[in-house]
Amino acid sequence: MNSTEAGLAAARQDVRTHRAGRLFSAIAKENAVGYLFIAPSLVLFAIFLFYPLLKSVYLSFFLTDPRGRVAAFVGLDNFGKLFRSDAFWNSLLVTLKFTLLTVPTGLLLALLLAALTFGKLRGMRTFRFIFSLPVALSVSTSSVIWMMLFHPTTGTLNYFLTKAGLSPVQWLTDPAWALVSVSIMTVWMNSGFQYIVLLSGLQGIADDIFDSARIDGSGPFRTFFQIIMPLVSPTLFFLSVVSVMSAFQSFGQMNILTKGGPAGSTEVFVYSIYKEAFINYQFGTGSAMSLVLFAIIMLLTFLQFRFERKVHYH
Repeated sequence: MNSTEAGLAAARQDVRTHRAGRLFSAIAKENAVGYLFIAPSLVLFAIFLFYPLLKSVYLSFFLTDPRGRVAAFVGLDNFGKLFRSDAFWNSLLVTLKFTLLTVPTGLLLALLLAALTFGKLRGMRTFRFIFSLPVALSVSTSSVIWMMLFHPTTGTLNYFLTKAGLSPVQWLTDPAWALVSVSIMTVWMNSGFQYIVLLSGLQGIADDIFDSARIDGSGPFRTFFQIIMPLVSPTLFFLSVVSVMSAFQSFGQMNILTKGGPAGSTEVFVYSIYKEAFINYQFGTGSAMSLVLFAIIMLLTFLQFRFERKVHYH
């Protein structure tokens, strides 16, 4: 290789090095801008999510005084005490019952309403607006509304039962009815969000599919179960995961309507954590319960994703 070729090779190497440097600089600038945009979210997550999680892990190994200060290291004794407690198993059973009462019922109700109103018939927008209204209400507002409906003497529900010749029901004070009553309120409260998501899923199905089914002579029931259900299964899967997580973290409606009673019939897991930590001032045990709840939700989410293979992505 003569001196001219060597010079050209060196020049090409300099150009490649310069281009690589410019590319690296551009990528670094883009990454810096990206991190700058997500920095507020990272700060909020660190303050309200990561720090409380680490603090709960730390406190779960200690006993605390009424002010929340660490008093003594007990290792895994808080977890052992928890699993030996009848209240723990009762709250877990109540939470499972509450989940079974609210999640399937809520999904079926939302799917039915969405299937009835996703068409382009006249007046459907009015029904869509009405069925979407619960999404605009907070847990506290919804609870106060249903507290008045459930009132044993002046409530609307017992008024209609009396008019029908039936005995009034002690909706929130009878252990046999309390969890059912809270579940009814929760299904209604969550119906707005579930309805909107399912309606969007149904409206995302191409009209050509329905036209082809109609030409092939498919009836409404066959079309719904063999065409619509598989196509909307991703939406149902998403809602089932979100709904189960939400059911296991429910607290506001129990706190307002029943305070976990009567006789612990509505004392769900999160309310037990609240009572243990902020009423009994046992922050160590409360932190241990929080970690157990985290593990249960993670396990349930993992099990749900094991069935994702049955979801039809189109």
